Amino acid sequence: MEVASLVLPVFAIIVTGWLAGALGYLSRTLADALVHFAYNVAMPALLIVTIAQEPARNLLEWRFLLAFGGGSLLCFALVFAAVRAGGKHDLASSTIHGMAAAMTNTGFVALPILHAIYGQPAVLPAAVATVFVAAVMFPITVILLEKEARGPAHSAGLAKQILLNPMVLSTLIGLAWAITGLPIPPPVAAYLNMIAAALTPCALFAIGLGLSVEGLRSNLKASFALSAVKLVVMPLIVYGLCVITGLDPLYTAAAVVCAAVPTAKTVYVLAHEHKVEEKLVAATVSVTTMLSVATLLVALALLSGLAAGTR
Repeated sequence: MEVASLVLPVFAIIVTGWLAGALGYLSRTLADALVHFAYNVAMPALLIVTIAQEPARNLLEWRFLLAFGGGSLLCFALVFAAVRAGGKHDLASSTIHGMAAAMTNTGFVALPILHAIYGQPAVLPAAVATVFVAAVMFPITVILLEKEARGPAHSAGLAKQILLNPMVLSTLIGLAWAITGLPIPPPVAAYLNMIAAALTPCALFAIGLGLSVEGLRSNLKASFALSAVKLVVMPLIVYGLCVITGLDPLYTAAAVVCAAVPTAKTVYVLAHEHKVEEKLVAATVSVTTMLSVATLLVALALLSGLAAGTR
């Protein structure tokens, strides 16, 4: 029930957006404005406040980073290579396919689930996973998308474009602040948190608003394949890396849960902003959100032995 109560509202917001568009209550063109706000304002605020408030030393649990981060990058690389090898997709499309299968919704799904089941000690690894997604997965996606958009002939302009990208710039600001060890002034933190709170409803509603039944049907096979990688293959890879590195039970459970949650809605924000595979990502976010209710329950049941040892 803990899982359902956290995941079902996420899916409900997507459905609400879809109904608003399908019934003509709101114009589907409003999805663009919502995504632009999420990409340029709400998401940078979230990245800064998440990364900057985490002590730098806490971001260096190498075994957890190797298990969760390594599993994320490995899944991305496998899907990216498979799609690219098919010869039908360019660099940007292959990148989005890979991230739809590997970029995980740690902050809004995994963290509250872990906190509810394992308590306060599980918040730290979930936060580290969130920072990894923000500091590694986002920049990789932006670099590959911008490279495709601008081409190799504009390397100087590409470097500037990547550096000034809202995702990359906010990540660098957050990391720089974390290294200083200084706390964010409470009014600034409150300001950033208020803006960041708008990300989830805006992004999820925009996914639903831009989602059509035709688009869902046309991408159903691909989205289910990506969902299988995201919800089954990736958690198994991460668990295997946890065993290999000898990660302790709590961090193992946290790594697997972080890997088993739905595709991050921010992949859709990136896809929409760059006009690449938007319908596929919208379908994948919807399918992984729906199916994760069942797959997370299975994962948590299999991890129940670890739970007993970490309470």
